[in-house]
Amino acid sequence: MFSRLAKPTLFINVVKKQFSSSSKNNAKVSVLGAAGGIGQPLSLLLKQSPLISHLALFDIAHTPGVAADLSHIETRAKVTGHLGDDQLADCLKGSELVLIPAGVPRKPGMTRDDLFNTNASIVANLVDSCAKNCPKAMIGIITNPVNSTVPIASEILKLRGVYDEKRVFGVTTLDVVRSNTFIAEAKGLDVHKVNCPVIGGHSGITIIPVISQCTPAVSFPQEERAQLSTRIQNAGTEVVEAKAGAGSATLSMAYAAAEFASALLDAMNGTEGKVQCAFVRSDETEAKYFATPILLGKNGVEKNLGIGKLLDYERNLVTAAMPELIANIKKGEEFVVKNFK
Repeated sequence: MFSRLAKPTLFINVVKKQFSSSSKNNAKVSVLGAAGGIGQPLSLLLKQSPLISHLALFDIAHTPGVAADLSHIETRAKVTGHLGDDQLADCLKGSELVLIPAGVPRKPGMTRDDLFNTNASIVANLVDSCAKNCPKAMIGIITNPVNSTVPIASEILKLRGVYDEKRVFGVTTLDVVRSNTFIAEAKGLDVHKVNCPVIGGHSGITIIPVISQCTPAVSFPQEERAQLSTRIQNAGTEVVEAKAGAGSATLSMAYAAAEFASALLDAMNGTEGKVQCAFVRSDETEAKYFATPILLGKNGVEKNLGIGKLLDYERNLVTAAMPELIANIKKGEEFVVKNFK
């Protein structure tokens, strides 16, 4: 007789790290852009969550196949695939959390801002459908350039009369994941015990790792700290160049987005103390949107935990980031003014 094969322990442990809550609800989660480079691994990770009863996948191609493949996995969530604009409404109706990785990826030599013209329209149209079909849903924007696409999402929701600033997030978790990884490597620490907040935005110099607030406390000589900060800021480009035209950061982004979704779903389900850095509407600086650690709750942003005490070096990084960040935000807002009524 053959015994039933054991489930792969390493993979299950990774899943448990992301979806650690023992309590359950019946959340419907929609992934828009689910057949893409981020969407597929993100959907795979979400399929593991005991907090999701319905995983609704949308894309303009290949979604039925992705949904069929995932539906064979022996976990709780029902999976449905929705193909093309005609099926977008059905994907979104009843959703409590919508994650949007849809869009074109960066290629070598491209900045996130180069993606603007294509991805701005994609995000605007998808969020417009969210406003009509699931106006109370939490919305996590993954599509770059996040510094502009989050303001686009907000302005669309305002136009439709359903904007709630506590429910719109730019998912910047990958910047934290990278910071934790690089710091742990540099100091020989257990990466699972490292947590470094990252504030500002989600591109280039607007990404500001606050190494002085890292847990456990770490210190670096000035030159090494500057090099580490620069590597974190340019980590996306590091992946784009390493993939040599084959795409951008997809697997790490999917992992990070699943981390964010896990924390938010736990918080929506009543678990206290869930904190994630996210790019949200903010009064912390002169920029209308700014990433900081956020305490999550049942209604989204429960409390903005703010910037905290910074070193002079970190304050200088914030000052240097401001012109670009403000310009990115303005660009997103102006896109909606020019293209939507």
